[in-house]
Formats: sequence, C-alpha cells, structure tokens
Amino acid sequence: MDMKERLAIPRQPMPEQDPKVRARNFDEVPLGYTPETAKTEALRCIQCKNPACVEGCPVQVDIPGFIAKIVEGDFIGAARHIKKTNALPAVCGRVCPQEIQCEQRCVRGKKGDPVAIGRLERFVADYERASGDVAIPEKPAPTGKRVAVVGSGPSGLTVAGDLVQLGHEVTIFEALHKPGGVLVYGIPEFRLPKAIVAAEVEYLERLGVKIQTSFVIGKTATVDELFEYGYDAVYLGTGAGLPTFMNIPGENLNGVYSANEYLTRSNLMKAYKFPEYDTPIVKGKNVAVIGGGNVAMDSVRTAMRLGADHVYLIYRRSRAEMPARIEEIHHAEEEGIEFHLLTNPVRYIGDDKGWVVGVECLKMELGEPDESGRRRPVPVKGSEFVIDVDTVVVAIGAGANPLVQSTTPGLETNKWNYIVADEETGQTSREGVFAGGDIVTGAATVILAMGAGRKAARAMHEYLMSKK
Repeated sequence: MDMKERLAIPRQPMPEQDPKVRARNFDEVPLGYTPETAKTEALRCIQCKNPACVEGCPVQVDIPGFIAKIVEGDFIGAARHIKKTNALPAVCGRVCPQEIQCEQRCVRGKKGDPVAIGRLERFVADYERASGDVAIPEKPAPTGKRVAVVGSGPSGLTVAGDLVQLGHEVTIFEALHKPGGVLVYGIPEFRLPKAIVAAEVEYLERLGVKIQTSFVIGKTATVDELFEYGYDAVYLGTGAGLPTFMNIPGENLNGVYSANEYLTRSNLMKAYKFPEYDTPIVKGKNVAVIGGGNVAMDSVRTAMRLGADHVYLIYRRSRAEMPARIEEIHHAEEEGIEFHLLTNPVRYIGDDKGWVVGVECLKMELGEPDESGRRRPVPVKGSEFVIDVDTVVVAIGAGANPLVQSTTPGLETNKWNYIVADEETGQTSREGVFAGGDIVTGAATVILAMGAGRKAARAMHEYLMSKK
C-alpha cells in the first residue's frame, strides 16, 4: 500500500457496549479492536523519521516500532516490543490520556485524526495475554542488593519491574489486601477490569518481584526498620489517597462519601456484588457527585450502575475547563448523567435522622484566570437553588496520606505534605530513600507515575551499584 492510500484510511472506531445496556452493568465499555481493525489502524502510521509521539510518552515507548510489527501481523512481537519500556501495556492502553500525550504529538493529527496509539497498545497487550504466550526474560545475575518498594500502584510496580530485571532482589510492601494501588481501588471495573491488573501483577511476580500485602509502612514497620531488615534502598510510591472535602456545612451527614471510600468499596471490595461480597454500599436513587475530573466521572458512572434514577455531576467551571478525559465525559453523557456546570455546592441539607436529603448550590460565572490558568469561577448573587439527593460523593481531589512522612525522620515534605524528591532521580532528603508518583506530584495520571518510577529505577540502580 502506497503512502497516498495509507493517508486516505480513516481512524478506526472502537466498538463499544450500547450506552443503555452498559449503564446498568460493570462490564468493560470499549470492546477492543479485532486483528483486522488493528492492522488497518496501524497502516495509518506513516513511520516518521523523528517520531514526536515517542517524546509525548512519559516512558518513551518506541511507538512506530511496535506499530510496524502490527502491520506485519506480528502482534506478540509488538507486545514484547512495548514491554521493553512499559511493563503495564494493557493498563496504559485503557487509562492513559493518550489524547494529550503521544497522540497529541502525532503528525497525522495535524490534518485529521491522530493514529489510535492507545487502542493499538491495548490490542497487542490483550492479544498476548489471551494467547498465553507471555515470555519471561532471562534472569540477570543477582547483584546481592535488596530493595523495598512501598506501595504497589503504577510507580511502585514500574520501579519493581525495572530493578528486578537489573538483578536486584525486590519486595513490594502494600497496605491493602490486593496489589495494584489506585488501579484496583480507584478505577472501576468498566474502565479497567481487575483481571487485567492481576495479570500484569502476576507478570512482575514471574519476573521475581515479591509482594507482601496487608503490610502498612509506618505501622507494621517503618522506613528505618526496612533498612534494619537489610534493605539497601527504599522507594516510596504511596500515592495520594487522603480524601479532600470542601469544608461546607453538612459534610458529616450520613450519605456523604469521599470518592476514595465510595470507589474503594465498589472497586476493591466489590460492593456492587453485595451480598455475594460482604462490603455494602449505599445505592442512592438521587446521587450528586461533586467535581469534574476522571475520579468524578468514575463516581457518577458507578452510581448509575448501582441503580440510581438520577445522577448529577456538579462542577463549578464550564465543560471546557473539566480536567477529565474527553472520552470519559462523552461516555458519562451517553449513559444519562445530568451535568450541572458552573454550579457550586454551598451546603448539604439533612433530615431529622441525620441523612442527607439535598444539596444547596450557587450558580457561577467565569472570571479572570487563576494560578491554574483556568478562568476562576465567581458566584452569581441570589442564584441559590436546591437539588434533592439521598447520596453525595465528593470527588474534588486527594491529598497525601501523612503516615510514612510522619514516621520517617529527616524526610523533607512540602507545605501540602507531599514528599520532596528530585524530578530526574526521585532522590529524597534521606540517603537511600527515593520517591515518585502521586506522593511527590499530587494526584496525576498512571503513566506519569510510571515515568517517575522508570527514572527512579535508573537512579536507584546507579546508587546501589556504587554502594560498597
């Protein structure tokens, strides 16, 4: 096929569950490409000599290289090519914001639609897993060095996978009873099936990573005690799991959840399958979710699947300022979520039994930009109105859990209690202690956390090999 014919191929759509059907089940929404569709989409890549898409990827995946293998029909080879730099391709193919990273840099996007890089990554990762032909690289010679990784989210898994393949003995310490961090407690099944996370974690275990669950660093053992146990370096990848609230009247009413609790109950504890699983969840009929990011989208779509009649998304800015992925906003709208934009809650109203029955809101208008670069929402006087609700989920961001910081003397933190670490190496103020991901940057994306993990792994390897 010549270049003109390749340029004429339109971007291949992703088949999805019907919105009316999926709004009431927890099955994955996008159904994935077929081999034929994947090859057709891969033909759209023009194999640039200086591929800007690679620069847009925080872990520097050789995107043209793996796409060329798809064109050849070598799907297993494509998956293995990605895994040279990304140990979690099935996860990244589903939850990475490709539209503002690799795909935003794609040359094809200048005069049309970019190549669907994320969908192709998901396809080859799923193909390899379904085939059962998952290759385990040869184990390198052991270095005799031991590394403790605190937290099994995206950055911790990346650090562990990189370091174990360099010959170090790596143990991950996870506070919860299942590994995966935000991938298992934060992201719903319909967006990231937990079997996929389990398969990616199992791959790391087959590489030689040891995982200890239900082990809370700062309680079960401290960072200093990890060194006493014989570890030569420690990586802190504890994420940003501390709920944030607005501090408005009525937040202590029954039926008002943090998104952290609401999603953890549903995702990790499988509350949507109660009583088959033993964690209950309030299945509200009229649910309000406060916020405009991906966590808010996950929360509204979960509430709909739990059987709500009305689910309201309340966000103080306009749609243009929403930080959520465009695809997630689109899916939520398709599923019947009711958007109240330029709207801000000012108090929650309760009944005489202490349960929330309404949220009082103010209409907003956009003023001058604030420090985030987005226009600041300004209240419209006299615009108060009440939405009747029986459940509220607050999804306005998350902070740093202080447990590790408060039990590690000499570990420098900033005014938000995030750990201060070098952007290129992950080195903290404590020798031998590195950190990365959301506990350093604040809540961000899976792939940025993985990028931080990759940089830290390189620096930790240098540190370990120079240590006598």
